[in-house]
Amino acid sequence: MTRTTKILVGILVLSVVLFAFVAPTWVNRGIDLVKRPLPNAVASKIPHVPNRPFTLGLDLLGGAHLLYEADFSAIAASVDKGAAMQGVRDVVERRVNFYGVSEPVVQISGENRLIVEIAGIKDVSDAIKLIGETPFLEFKEQGQEIDKDGVPIQDMVYQNGQLIPAPYGQWKSTGLSGKQLTRAALTFDPQTRRPQVSLELNQDGAKLFAEITKRNIGKPVAIFLDGQPISIPTVQTEITDGNAVISGNFTPNEAKLLATRLNSGALPVPIKLISQQTIGASLGQRSLQDSLRAGVWGLLLVALFMIVFYRLPGVTAVAALLVYVLIVLGVYKALPVTLTLAGIAGFILSLGMAVDANVLIFARMREELKAGRPLPQAVSEGFHRAWLSIRDSHVTTLIGAFILYVSTTSIVRGFALTLSVGVLVSLFTATVVTRAFLTRFTGPWGQRHPRLFS
Repeated sequence: MTRTTKILVGILVLSVVLFAFVAPTWVNRGIDLVKRPLPNAVASKIPHVPNRPFTLGLDLLGGAHLLYEADFSAIAASVDKGAAMQGVRDVVERRVNFYGVSEPVVQISGENRLIVEIAGIKDVSDAIKLIGETPFLEFKEQGQEIDKDGVPIQDMVYQNGQLIPAPYGQWKSTGLSGKQLTRAALTFDPQTRRPQVSLELNQDGAKLFAEITKRNIGKPVAIFLDGQPISIPTVQTEITDGNAVISGNFTPNEAKLLATRLNSGALPVPIKLISQQTIGASLGQRSLQDSLRAGVWGLLLVALFMIVFYRLPGVTAVAALLVYVLIVLGVYKALPVTLTLAGIAGFILSLGMAVDANVLIFARMREELKAGRPLPQAVSEGFHRAWLSIRDSHVTTLIGAFILYVSTTSIVRGFALTLSVGVLVSLFTATVVTRAFLTRFTGPWGQRHPRLFS
């Protein structure tokens, strides 16, 4: 078996697997047709392909668009409002994640506003209630909390909109909360230069913290935010001055995130809902159908152009384009990538990039044929000479997509992400898949029919 044949077999196997992964409904219909004439005992042993849906964004799945405003009227003027908003954003994002929704978007708008987009949510009122609560920070020690009747209290957390027992061990409150925490900051150990988080407590907090650390030397003291542990450091010694340090194997970003979370609980900035927009699933479904229809028409027109203008190479390019579509959709579903209207636009645009690479190759190949080179050598030179142009065009597109992804909002980021995935996959399909298909026809049969190539 030649190298080209092995590549073609691999591409065929990959395409079949990806088709089953991307379109399991169609595959399962075929399986049902096969099972129909078989005995029940045999048919029951033939399984269906698991159906994992694509992750759809707010504009396609429907959901809620919420706009909150933070109230800084009761906050001291010295407080860094930007850091406070980052803390509130972090808390709200974790709350929405705990609620169990798909790919929520939480972002700061301006100085004191927060945008929350929740796709696929059914009861918006529960989410609004959960999001609007003020962050609550507390310190806990090991042991069971006892109510007034002597019954142990189990910690509760939000999951899928309901309060359930916490999955971690038993902790009891120490009475120390975010109200006694003056500030938390990212610092570095003066000896090891490792990142750590410093805590500064007020006078009441310092007294309470001294008692807590004295009775818990060598034991963990957990820090909870909204009922969830965000850090469980072990007490090394009694701390009496209200200045503590949380150390560990932190990266600078991890230490900064912990400090932000601590400050969000220490600075309870109230937020209020000022705007609510509900997007119906029917609107999203219609948008999805329109987008898919545009993609199918675009694919058909591109295929027609390639076949009419480039003949047999155009046919191989269309076959490679189908493989390209399966790979890209498989990546979208596997990661998963949240598909929005902008994201689908990025995918359709990437189709053009994939075809553009083939156009460069075929144009160079035609020049080699006109120069009198044999067909196998013309095909090889076409790919070799077109590679630099393909590489440069794809790299420049990736640079633009990267800038869009890191410096814009969620909608544009979705476009940039789907475009980037498409561009990377098109490099593979143009240089490997198309070449394997085309090389298959460069033997004696192809050389006897040169008009199919030029």
